[in-house]
Amino acid sequence: MNYRYLGRTGLKVSELCLGTMTFGRESSEAESHRMLDRFAEAGGNFIDTADVYAAGVSEEILGRWLKGKRRDDYVIATKVRFAMGKGPNDLGLSRKHIVAAVEASLRRLQTDYVDLYQVHAWDPGTPLEETLSTLDDLVHRGLVRYTGASNYSGWQLQKAIDAARAHGWEPFSCLQPLYNLLDRSTEWELIPVCVNEGLGVIPWSPLRGGWLSGKFRRGMTAPPAGTRIEQASRYGWSENWERYNNERTWRVIDTLLVIAGQVGKTPAQVALNWLLRKPGVTAPIIGARDTAQLEDNLGATGWELTAEQVAALDRASDPELPYPYDFIRNASRER
Repeated sequence: MNYRYLGRTGLKVSELCLGTMTFGRESSEAESHRMLDRFAEAGGNFIDTADVYAAGVSEEILGRWLKGKRRDDYVIATKVRFAMGKGPNDLGLSRKHIVAAVEASLRRLQTDYVDLYQVHAWDPGTPLEETLSTLDDLVHRGLVRYTGASNYSGWQLQKAIDAARAHGWEPFSCLQPLYNLLDRSTEWELIPVCVNEGLGVIPWSPLRGGWLSGKFRRGMTAPPAGTRIEQASRYGWSENWERYNNERTWRVIDTLLVIAGQVGKTPAQVALNWLLRKPGVTAPIIGARDTAQLEDNLGATGWELTAEQVAALDRASDPELPYPYDFIRNASRER
């Protein structure tokens, strides 16, 4: 596996990041450890979790695996923002909650520091300056090495970058957004901000819950039983069947299958390789229920789609632009 710098930092991370949202939920501890072993064997050093995943169990599983390993060999990322209790200060991005949350994450991870500490989403109830100054304190205390954001809008990300710059605080090093062949609105503002400001991009849900895994074919009238998409429809998750069962999705999948046949790879590997070729992207976050799914995802590295194949996937997945992005694109063409 190749390694890439995380944005403009000197930190090198593997070009695939292992996401651990399944740990303690769909995946047992034993299976989670097998996936971690296989990822490390393949050269992966970048692992992402969050305090809210399985109510802290994901961090605990990762922490027990890390115990006895050479800690500096791994780049461990976690996140803070969502509720970890029923108290009024058990959520959000206040100084009180962030400090308590990072200390709890360190205990669960059984480590002295977090390599990348990310705010999981914008908190409208806390002044941005309070959040950023607290993150800066954590870096100076040695509890955190780098900071980042997830699920921000373009204006929120730029405001955070500008505020950190104005006050001399530790800047965000990366953004963790939703980004894949079916969800490309990240390209409208977030990717340009990241490229312009030197932030790495570590996309979550690069296979959109399995839509791009090869399990789905045009003509299906319902998601296969037991798949994440079937669960998403039952629980109202954002990758649900009702949202993506449309002509654009099937056009993307048709193209994905054709190109997978051309290159002798699986659809999942093609979808991940496409993302690895996009501007600003450092490392897609792959999530798996078991080692078989992980093994398939690991096959996305070590080769490259041709420029023509990338362009074909771009055309198939090109979304209809809303205002003002359509106006901006048309005006740019006139120049």
